[in-house]
Amino acid sequence: MTGFDDDKTVPDQPAPTNPALDAITPETAVMPERPPYAVEVKELRKTFGTREVLKGINLQIEKGSVAVVLGGSGMGKSVLMKHMIGLLKPTSGSVLIDGEDITKLGPLELKRVRSKFGMVFQQAALFDSMTNYDNVAFPLREHRKDMSVAQIDERVRYLMNLFSLDPDILGPRFPSEISGGQRKRVGLARAVALEPTIVLYDEPTTGLDPITTDQVDEMILQAKQSLGITSIVISHDIASAFKIADQILFVFEGEIVVRGSKEDCLASEHPFVKQFFATWTAKNA
Repeated sequence: MTGFDDDKTVPDQPAPTNPALDAITPETAVMPERPPYAVEVKELRKTFGTREVLKGINLQIEKGSVAVVLGGSGMGKSVLMKHMIGLLKPTSGSVLIDGEDITKLGPLELKRVRSKFGMVFQQAALFDSMTNYDNVAFPLREHRKDMSVAQIDERVRYLMNLFSLDPDILGPRFPSEISGGQRKRVGLARAVALEPTIVLYDEPTTGLDPITTDQVDEMILQAKQSLGITSIVISHDIASAFKIADQILFVFEGEIVVRGSKEDCLASEHPFVKQFFATWTAKNA
């Protein structure tokens, strides 16, 4: 005997219910919040006198990505960058760094936000009277009084090695004694010494030969891959932009007229954008 009557069928039982879950509809469901962008700009406008330089800029830059801002001279690229770091106040609109609107911050709060940034200048802007080692160590000595001499030495050596700069050979030399590409790498090592999350590059490949330009491109990619840094590059260099960019933002007369990939740029029907890329396309057809 099994204790069960094989001739009897058990009616289907209704599935258990959860009133709280039953009340959720597509309209009421709460989606998890996405992490804030490294940089987000909303309806940014800037007027100097009667001239409107930025005309309602909107952009989003993901953390750990490389964004290249392309465009002709005098189109608003540098003014946009100055707003990102809080050097200029907009006429209207907002600039969010890690989700925080910096346009509403006072000087002390802006100083805190700016500590998230590093800067690589067009000509590297190294101190000529300092060795390359001392150039990299400078921000640590100025701003990290808690670090010992040994800790600073360890950090400087790590960064110089990371960017293929032998600290024992190139460290004791002065900027005038190394190549242009090496000076750029010293500049980047100095820029990331304080562990910023975002690095701004102002025309990093201007005036460089093709081999050195390629080295600078690799340097930017190395910072992304090894340090997870968000890179924002102001440039005219089409080939460099196509190599390093996760996102290209093309600025024309204070507006972003193309955003996206190399393919998006080359497919654009905007007259100035087509003209801008025409020479490059002809050379690389």
